[in-house]
Amino acid sequence: MLVLFETPAGYSLFKCSDEKKLKKTDAEDIHETFFKDAESASKFMSLLSFQPFEDTADAVTACTSLLEGKVSKSLKSFLKKKLKKSASSSLAIADKSLGVSLKDALGDSTKIVADDKTQELFRGLRCYMDELFDTEGGMQKEDLRAMQLGLSHSLSRYKLKFSADKVDTMVVQAVGLLDELDKEINTYAMRVKEWYGWHFPELQAILSENSHYSKLVLKVGMRTNYSKTDLGEILDDETLEAAVKEAAEVSMGTEIAEIDIINIKALAEQVLSMSEYRAQLYEYLKNRMNAIAPNLTVLVGELVGARLISHAGSLMNLAKQPASTVQILGAEKALFRALKTKSDTPKYGLIYHASLVGQAAPKNKGKISRVLAAKCSLGIRVDALSDETAEGVDTTVGYEGRAKVEARLRQLEGGSFGASDGNLKAKKTAKYDPVAAKTSASGSNYNDSSDMIMDDASPVKEEKEKKKKKKDKRKSKGGDDDEDDAPKKKKRKVEDDDSDEKEKKSEKKKKKKKKSMS
Repeated sequence: MLVLFETPAGYSLFKCSDEKKLKKTDAEDIHETFFKDAESASKFMSLLSFQPFEDTADAVTACTSLLEGKVSKSLKSFLKKKLKKSASSSLAIADKSLGVSLKDALGDSTKIVADDKTQELFRGLRCYMDELFDTEGGMQKEDLRAMQLGLSHSLSRYKLKFSADKVDTMVVQAVGLLDELDKEINTYAMRVKEWYGWHFPELQAILSENSHYSKLVLKVGMRTNYSKTDLGEILDDETLEAAVKEAAEVSMGTEIAEIDIINIKALAEQVLSMSEYRAQLYEYLKNRMNAIAPNLTVLVGELVGARLISHAGSLMNLAKQPASTVQILGAEKALFRALKTKSDTPKYGLIYHASLVGQAAPKNKGKISRVLAAKCSLGIRVDALSDETAEGVDTTVGYEGRAKVEARLRQLEGGSFGASDGNLKAKKTAKYDPVAAKTSASGSNYNDSSDMIMDDASPVKEEKEKKKKKKDKRKSKGGDDDEDDAPKKKKRKVEDDDSDEKEKKSEKKKKKKKKSMS
């Protein structure tokens, strides 16, 4: 039996010296029987042939083909040469998936073996690999270690397909940090307002922005200093500045010590520093998104696009998703709840925060999100699968898709939203009128050629036949004269009935009067 053993340096073929004993031995006892030490291993397994790789690129291609279960040209030619010379007809391999392609390549004459016993053989070969290769036609231990290191690095680079402009991991980390920073800044700013509010509670109602509030706390400090300090650098509005100073004079806040204001200022500094870092991080994210996914950025913006990539895991994973999945990405919990309760499924997920969806009316948000998701899926695939560099990025798909979504939005809104140019605005869609539609379709003049004639019968003949049928029906009921007199008789009967009812009513009234008199 021959054993195919792949190494980072090349292909090797080992020959089993005692195949009969191997068949009799159980898989559990093979290692103890044949691989007790290096001497017993070298007696049982001998190196038949070794074919080194030409270079690192050859090693990477051979390794990737083996991982995919394919037989490379070099391996096929190597095995064919050696199997012809050797008398053995069986070949042991480590991977079962490789056995199918090897059978197709070598034919039915060679028996491919891959079972528990062969796995134990490969375990023993890996254990004493250095000693078994240290023979004529083999290779040294140091060279094997160097080849292992080189191949591992090259294979890792090949698998990652490293490109500085296409690293979506940076976007995933950046948008995650941006969301965390927003939460932290909000928490810290609320703490500053609550803490400083004991001293100057009216300031929170006047100033709503966290950065302006923190800057005022840092610059002024105590409430009594507001009248002496110029707030024009922080507050652009003079009326707002006057309102702050007036509120400081009549404030109902408590007095605090100098040590308290020092700690409040330290916290306000943290808020401002985090706000500055957030602005820098947003610029970084904007640049990375324009480099990695320019078409997606054009359609939904930097933040929404980055969140979509982060939720999918990577840009390639997002490109594999259909438009229907992109539409509800981020609303998985609502989707499964709707499926469980058999209610309406969600119409949008993270894509709801895109500017185009925000511009639509509430009733049209679902339609616009569906159209936008379809265009986004196309743009994502262009971004993920194109090999262009950052200098030559093609954003035509993104801009064309955005124009189509805007046109659809104008159509749904009935022309209320659109560009200032009158030519670009869509006409207001009128209500459907069936009569107007028929007249517009037929035209101003009647077209005789559009009439359909069945069985060579003219419309005049058809009318005559209808009249004859009506006359026949009348005759069957009792003649034309009787039918003409029938309505008159009915009228007379109705009048007689009315007169009888009146007489009866008058008689009843007379009887009642007599009873009352008596």
